[in-house]
Amino acid sequence: MRSDLVFKALSHVSNRYQLCQLASKATRKLHKPNTRLQDTANEVFARFQTTNPGSGAPVAEPAAQPVERRRAA
Repeated sequence: MRSDLVFKALSHVSNRYQLCQLASKATRKLHKPNTRLQDTANEVFARFQTTNPGSGAPVAEPAAQPVERRRAA
């Protein structure tokens, strides 16, 4: 149940308002088309159980692919 996920996520965030704000931002960023929004929210709360969402740790960005340039003939 989602209430269990929320209570477990509160172990890392003491303020419920802050937890809701962080969860809504993460849900918007992680949501994929053609999936249920409820499933994405549950996944976010499951992730918050194991990590501290308010730590501000930067997310690892994938390495940028070099842009191929065309040369004039």
